[in-house]
Amino acid sequence: MTDVCNRLRALSAVVFCAIFLLWTPAWADEDTRASDLAARLEMLDLGLGVQGVAPSEVPGLFEVETDGGLLYVTEDAGYLIAGNVYEIRDGGLVNLTEQKRSAERRELFDSIDGTDLITFTPEGGAKAVVLVFTDTDCGFCRQLHSQMAYYHALGIEVRYLAFPRAGVGSSTYDKMVSAWCSDDSRGALTALKRGEGIPERYCESHPVGEHYELGQLVGITGTPAIVLTNGRLLPGYVPPDDLAALLGL
Repeated sequence: MTDVCNRLRALSAVVFCAIFLLWTPAWADEDTRASDLAARLEMLDLGLGVQGVAPSEVPGLFEVETDGGLLYVTEDAGYLIAGNVYEIRDGGLVNLTEQKRSAERRELFDSIDGTDLITFTPEGGAKAVVLVFTDTDCGFCRQLHSQMAYYHALGIEVRYLAFPRAGVGSSTYDKMVSAWCSDDSRGALTALKRGEGIPERYCESHPVGEHYELGQLVGITGTPAIVLTNGRLLPGYVPPDDLAALLGL
């Protein structure tokens, strides 16, 4: 069954779809299971690149890292699950998927090359730093950027990553490539967020496509998407005072 439920159209909801591989596992340990599962998933036409398979916190369920985000597969390869997995505890529900994504976002914050970002730093120095996945044609992204002076007044440094919502090769993607390749990337990005045109530029070293893929991997589905140093994701626009409160400023 190669379609796998129409390439997982509902990746944002928990979807259970039978793969029916007609196959009985005979693994010796979890590492062997993960390796075998990865090989079998690669044989399917998922429309997603499988980057790794590892045991999850749920017995009998394995995490599948793909270039489109986190999925799950049962150990018998009978079912593929797209969406959040929750643990039921006495105090309520714990989103295990979001915990995993938060850890990935923390690693992203620590590892990303600062030269690949377009950064706006307060003149008096930063008290806190946030990563923001942005789209130059997004209304709320433009609203956030128009209030940069207020974020700076509160001591917040904004580091932008590109996330053209229409995808690689779109007109927004091309604009963002031009901004990242500009000699004045901050000025170019600001002009685009004002609805102004900028000269078309291209450079081999631009990170726009890489940023877009990173965003998908860590659960970004829209813009603006603000990532805190602890890995917490704040989807959507957050006013300066509210963001400062969340940052403890």
